[in-house]
Amino acid sequence: MQAITFTEYGGPEVLRLSEVPTPEPGPGQVRVAVRAVGVNPIDWKILSGGMSEDEKPDGEQIPGLEVAGVVDAVGDGASFAVGDEVFGWAATGAYAEYVLAEEVAHKPSGLSWADAAALPVAGETALRVLDLLGVKSGEVLLIHGASGAVGRFATQAAVSLGATVLGTAGQRSLDEVKALGAIPVLYGEGWPERVREATDRAIDAVFDASGHGVLPASVELVGSQERVVTIADAAAFQLGLTFSAGGDGPRTDALAKIQEHVQRGLKIAQGKSYPLADAADALRESQNGHPGGKITLAVS
Repeated sequence: MQAITFTEYGGPEVLRLSEVPTPEPGPGQVRVAVRAVGVNPIDWKILSGGMSEDEKPDGEQIPGLEVAGVVDAVGDGASFAVGDEVFGWAATGAYAEYVLAEEVAHKPSGLSWADAAALPVAGETALRVLDLLGVKSGEVLLIHGASGAVGRFATQAAVSLGATVLGTAGQRSLDEVKALGAIPVLYGEGWPERVREATDRAIDAVFDASGHGVLPASVELVGSQERVVTIADAAAFQLGLTFSAGGDGPRTDALAKIQEHVQRGLKIAQGKSYPLADAADALRESQNGHPGGKITLAVS
């Protein structure tokens, strides 16, 4: 099969389109014929070597986490059948024609392959942080980066819980944030004053999905450190705040909740779709930021 591989750390230029063996599913696994792959910042962070203490990768590696496709082989005890359309996390690198997977769920009917591949990471992250914050109906939640993939999901999920959401975003995305059910607030210098002007109620919790140095002022708005969580700003460690890098529980639970939000009419913003062979270009766009929607790879 064809896959995007790397044997050294670096930028997107170290990626190669290679022929590699097609994997065979083990117990509890399925093999998925990939239709679409989600591109995430964690992909190029891993590629750069920034997530490893080793100088070189351990052999030939395939990047990528999110996948959507069709089950074409099953291992003993797997709870899916050949022909099932699924989405979730790849156990082997997702930038490939075939992947092995254990944490997948049935793709909601009518959802495009690209939309399905856009959901696992953003959905699990958003739901995990909302749970950490304990957001409840009637509360006021401030989301930094409300127009990004995680922020969009978190905004819609919090609104569905009955929370009032204020979402910071750039000028071109304010109308989009409003359409998600939030009160849009322009980010940048002076954003705390604009938050105060946007509501006469106290801010109960803050979800930072942007990482643009907003944590100190966010703590001031809430009045304490307990209900301020970031997924993007390492300054949290110095400030005594929660940095949520990933969940420890079974991610299949998150997929079931994601399915529920899709059934409620979840809005997904798609960016550019690249062919598998152009994965390096997709990662470059992700590195440059502000893609205007989820970047995906179309595999077949």
